[in-house]
Amino acid sequence: MAVDTRAFPCAPPADLDDSSVIVEHDWRAFQAVDRMKNHWDRPGWSEQQHAYYWMLTFADASALLRRAEHCQGALERLGMDPVPADGLHVTMLRIGAAEQVSQPQLEHLISLAEHLPVSGFRILAHPLAGSRGAVRFSLTPWRPLVGLHAALCTLGAQAGVPGGKPTSAFRPHLGVAYNNAERSAAPVIDVVSQLRSLPPVGLDVSSVDLVRLRRQGRAYRWETIRTLPLRPVEPVSAVQGAAPGAQ
Repeated sequence: MAVDTRAFPCAPPADLDDSSVIVEHDWRAFQAVDRMKNHWDRPGWSEQQHAYYWMLTFADASALLRRAEHCQGALERLGMDPVPADGLHVTMLRIGAAEQVSQPQLEHLISLAEHLPVSGFRILAHPLAGSRGAVRFSLTPWRPLVGLHAALCTLGAQAGVPGGKPTSAFRPHLGVAYNNAERSAAPVIDVVSQLRSLPPVGLDVSSVDLVRLRRQGRAYRWETIRTLPLRPVEPVSAVQGAAPGAQ
């Protein structure tokens, strides 16, 4: 991980495993934002464009959906664009614009991902922080997410796809609402600060999705091309650590 002015926060947290360090780091970065920008003001990204991405999706995570809806309700008076219940996701890595990735490349990438050397893991989604263009959950710990990102980058290089940001610039997060106009950040930070006492939600990550993503109005929608399972978590032996000869 490295300092990168294109990322938010620009610098990674001091510890990739300590939840309190990561959450505080995200919050301090958001508190330092003076003005928020329109998330949708993205030259070159229109509703006609499609791109392939690796994502984590959580359509069946009921506790996450309830927590997101609670936070979105509190943010409603700000007029932001809430992420739909079936649109909650963690963007892992851009693969490339649809016209820049051939079908053979995509099939090769999928075949490589079937042997992805990453085991499933559990993360926490913590309410609440934000960026210059959105309000979002902080995710902890970062280490397994960073490891998955690095593995996906390696597969992309092997398949020869355009790829996205390097792992050094990866900043894991889960969006809740997109800011849709230039505005002072202070009112948003004030509302978000009132939601930070909510407990985190646990999420089990057992697969990663390869999707064809598009923008539809003020939301992102996608078609899932393939869901690739991660390696099962190895069970801890019942006798691990037992004294010699113990049964």
